[in-house]
Amino acid sequence: MLQKTGLFLLLVTLFQVYAETVKPDFIENVNGKEEQSGSRIVSGWPATPGQHPHQISLRMVSAAGSVGSCGASVVSKEWLVTAAHCTALRVTLVVRAGTVSIHTPQYIHETTEYYNYPTYIDNLPTLVQINDISLARVQRPFVYTPLLQAIRIQSTADANKDYNGLRVYTSGYGRTWTNSPVSETLNWVYLTGVANSACQQTFGTNLIIDSAICARFYNVSSQSTCQGDSGGPLVHVGDDGIPTLIGVTSFVAGDPFGCHSGLPAGFIRPGHFHSWFTQITGIDFENLNEEEEDVTDSPVTESTTEPAESEEVTDGPGSEEATEAPESEETTDAPESDETTDAPDTEESEEDSDESDEDEELSELLKRLEVQVKVKVKLNKYKIKKEVEKDKEIKKKH
Repeated sequence: MLQKTGLFLLLVTLFQVYAETVKPDFIENVNGKEEQSGSRIVSGWPATPGQHPHQISLRMVSAAGSVGSCGASVVSKEWLVTAAHCTALRVTLVVRAGTVSIHTPQYIHETTEYYNYPTYIDNLPTLVQINDISLARVQRPFVYTPLLQAIRIQSTADANKDYNGLRVYTSGYGRTWTNSPVSETLNWVYLTGVANSACQQTFGTNLIIDSAICARFYNVSSQSTCQGDSGGPLVHVGDDGIPTLIGVTSFVAGDPFGCHSGLPAGFIRPGHFHSWFTQITGIDFENLNEEEEDVTDSPVTESTTEPAESEEVTDGPGSEEATEAPESEETTDAPESDETTDAPDTEESEEDSDESDEDEELSELLKRLEVQVKVKVKLNKYKIKKEVEKDKEIKKKH
């Protein structure tokens, strides 16, 4: 009995020391020495096309030319959400979306427009900070397909929801094991939500505040979000069956623990930032319904909806398709005849007769002009002939 009591006290003491000494670090900086027996990916599974259509692969370029990788989530046709430490001090973001392989994206484009949350200090890129969240705007809007879709953002009402014990999942192109090569294929893994109070025992109360959320392995201790997945999504599917973005991947336990230590990872709850989202984007994400907007826009004219997208895709196609605008204008003439419900047929016939009369007049005019031109040509030839003959006579006299 005494031995069991002593062992219990020892375990409690070790746990307290363990919790107090865990230092958080960004996922891409973790340099643990974990090894994996065999080649099987125990931390997750390869994604199938369209399984995570909101997933983005980011390549960030600094002014010095260094390149980093992160994840992100599509939240509208022009905006994505990622971690602030992914975009801080970067000059260019290369956005890939609509694929499970970074080599075959439906969408790839560069952007330089991003906004880190105001309290995040960009000049401290190696420091794990609270409110590690960023918005980036793509210059070429996303075109939704079965492989590319926006994800619903956690609502303000659910911003402080307790996900403890609930099954969630994360995805990304990061390493499938600490220190392994970056994956070129999208992977995903189930995790379990962890209460903030429990997560504070690992990372402390200064970092785990209301705007943070934690998650750890689901049924295998090696399951975790891993290197390269900073800024990627933490998703929960509620009773309505709709995937919801409830976290933006921020940090894990630093060395010597690493990604697969069984300790929770830290995420940022997007539900706390709706007012800032609206301030930056002008969009109310809690009432965003782009599908209805598309439905109402398309009946006007099909050609007007397509050029709008293509203009922002590239300048060339936009200008080419812009020439289709007169076609849509011609189609808008049709309702004029519909408005005259009394005799639409007669108006059309009158228009046809007017056009035929105009054609006859034009043909007559052309004939007259042709005759006049022929006459002038003949007269000119006659004058030239006369002048030549005069010149010959003058030469003969001399």
